[in-house]
Formats: sequence, structure tokens, C-alpha cells
Amino acid sequence: MLNEMPMDLPDADDDASGANGEILHIYTLLLVEATQQLRDVASMDILRNEVFELKQHLLDPDSHFQGVAETDETTPFPPDYLCDELDQISASQSLERARYYIERFLKSITEVRTNAVNDINLNSWKKYDDIYTDSLWVIDRRDSSGVHTAGYWGNFIPQIPSQMIRRYTKHGDWVIDTFAGSGTTLIEAQRWGRHSIGVELQPNIADHARALIAAEPNEDGVTSDIVNGDCTTINYPKLLEQYQQSSAQLVIMHPPYFDIIKFSDDARDLSNASSVEHFLAMIGQAVDNVTTVLDPKRYLVIVIGDKYVKGEWIPLGFQTMNEIVQRGFLLKSIVVKNFETTTGKRHQRELWKYRALVGGFYVFKHEYIFVFQKRP
Repeated sequence: MLNEMPMDLPDADDDASGANGEILHIYTLLLVEATQQLRDVASMDILRNEVFELKQHLLDPDSHFQGVAETDETTPFPPDYLCDELDQISASQSLERARYYIERFLKSITEVRTNAVNDINLNSWKKYDDIYTDSLWVIDRRDSSGVHTAGYWGNFIPQIPSQMIRRYTKHGDWVIDTFAGSGTTLIEAQRWGRHSIGVELQPNIADHARALIAAEPNEDGVTSDIVNGDCTTINYPKLLEQYQQSSAQLVIMHPPYFDIIKFSDDARDLSNASSVEHFLAMIGQAVDNVTTVLDPKRYLVIVIGDKYVKGEWIPLGFQTMNEIVQRGFLLKSIVVKNFETTTGKRHQRELWKYRALVGGFYVFKHEYIFVFQKRP
């Protein structure tokens, strides 16, 4: 039994930071100077007044603290983050404790500390309210911004590759999507300044994805390319060589969930596998093939769901997980993500409820995101 109720995660076009859904662009030097002055205040009463006034100035759109956009002179801040940090200073019971929080706040503004696989500033980790760290994702609706579309059967919500790219890559890293589909991963990689290559079996879908990606702004001028081919056999080293690269830093895989949706008549299509065992063998081939260009200690993410066969629940997700673990990968996380509707069940909720009651089963409303790390 879960000890806590799951918390709904923010949708892509909802703002987790508050204050009219806007990020504040604060002149860094002015904020540093104002915060440094708080260290010299002689009493908590005076400090609380100073903090209150500083907070009002920071939130005032006409204040000299705010810039109109992100520049080299400004730092983006969620308003809630600024308020929480300043409120923590005000709530201190002693000047000594308040000065500790002041120094910590200053450090978050002036120093950057990241790890080896992403650009998250750990000195200001509280700013990242929109990055998920729990293993249960309840997302009400997909991100439909820009060129994202739900028109292609089986494509996953953009929030998944967005989260994985931010957690497991740095700006300028390379991402490979072995089942590119309509290009969702590549669109997100382009938005976050990561190079990306997608492999798509169906030529017409690859063409469609290229058109979508080309229509998405590419502010960082990164490479975003869709290659028509079979991910189980394509020569990844030769492919990367075309871009003067020898390896990638993240692999994202969103294969067909066996035969739940038939994507083509191509025998190489995983949705045409002759059995679950055949499907898992093909998954294994795809993983083996792309592993050759994945850097050690970097991440492979696969999104997969389960299925029913003649009334029996087939744990396809965990069978796929085991297939990858057997290949020497370290399992880092299992995320369970909800989904409310699918194309096949749209407008049939009552029918599926009836079928579930008659058949003694439960209707799928989740899928898995397995996160693996390649061992050294």
C-alpha cells in the first residue's frame, strides 16, 4: 500500500512557479548587492522589514531589478523560488541562522555546481520545480505546444523525453531515439539545445517527422536528423561518423508494445513479432546495437507498457526490463506514468468498464519508464 497519495505533476503549459505563470529575469548584480546588504543588518526586526521590501521590489514588473528577457546580465527565477528563499530568511529565529540562509541564497545566485550528466545547478536545486523526481507521474494532458501533435498512433507525450533530456544530458550532448516515430524526442532535444538522431523504419513517417522538426525553432543550431532504417541492424558508428561524432550520451526507446498497435506490414516492425519471445529478442537486438555508441555511465531510457492475451495479463514491461538488465545495464529507476485515454479506447470508457467487470480484469491506465545506466 502506498504511504502517501500521489501528487499531480504540473502540465507542460501550467506554471509550477506561480506569479501569473511568468519567470522573472532579475539583474544578477543588483540581486547580489541587495542580498549582501542583508548580512549587515543588526536585528531580526529590521532584517524582516528589509527582506519584505526586497521581495516587493523583485516582484514589481516596473522595478529596476527586472529585465525584459534573459541576458548575460540577468538570471531567470521562478517567483515562488525567490519568495520561498527570502521567506526562509525572514522566518529565522536568530540573526545567526538568518545569515546562514543569506549565504546559501547568495551561493545559489553566484556559483554553479553541476554533475557529470546534466546542467542542473545543484546550488539552486529548489528552482527546478518542473523537473520530476518521484516515481509516479500523474499527467493530465500532453504538451501540445509548438509542432507537437497527437495525430500519430502510439507516440508518447513530450513531457517524457523532455524530462529525460534535462535529467541525463548537458547542452550540446547527443541523443539517439531508436524508434523516432513522429519525432517527439528530436523536437524536445532541439528545444533544449541537444543534438539528436532518430531512426524510423517507415519512410513516410520519417518524412512526416522531418517536416515537423524543420518547423520547430532551432535557436541553438543543433543537429536534428531522422534516418530511415531498422534500429536493430543500422550501423550506428558509421551513422554518427557522418556528424563527426563517435558516441551518444542518451538513448531513448519507445518501441511498439508488441502487437497492440500494428504500425506497418514490415516484418522488421516489432509490432509484427510472431510472439512475445520474438518481440523481446528484437528489443534485445535493438539494445545491443545502440549500446555500441552509448558512452559508459550514460543512460538508456525505454518506455513500454503491458498487454493482455486471451484474458491473461502479460507483463511486457518487466519482461523488457529483464531483457535489458541481462545485457549488463544497471537499473536506476522504474517510473509508473498514468494515461487517461488511448486512441483505441477513446469514447469507449463505459464499454471498457463493462468488459472489465465481465472479464474480471483491470483496464490499463499506466505504462513504465525504465531508466538504465550503462556500466563502465
